[in-house]
Amino acid sequence: MIELLNKAFESRVRLGVMAVLVVNDWVDHARLKELLGVTDGNLASHLAALEELKYVQVRKRFVGKRPNTSYRSTVTGAKAFRAHLDAIERLIPRT
Repeated sequence: MIELLNKAFESRVRLGVMAVLVVNDWVDHARLKELLGVTDGNLASHLAALEELKYVQVRKRFVGKRPNTSYRSTVTGAKAFRAHLDAIERLIPRT
């Protein structure tokens, strides 16, 4: 059963990122940082790893005159995250 767990989500930061993104459309970097209580650099490195796996999509744009980076889960990312949660649930005995 443990082989069904996705190594991409072993980090609590990545787990948190995906938990936020699968239930929201687009979430900006500052909001993710605030919700997860992590540093910019830490968040950026985990987001880059998830982007490389095609689990998150990045959107860079300007809001007014300020740059804004937002993220959302891809369909692939949402499916992988759901499968990971399902694998965790299978490990928990039912009473």
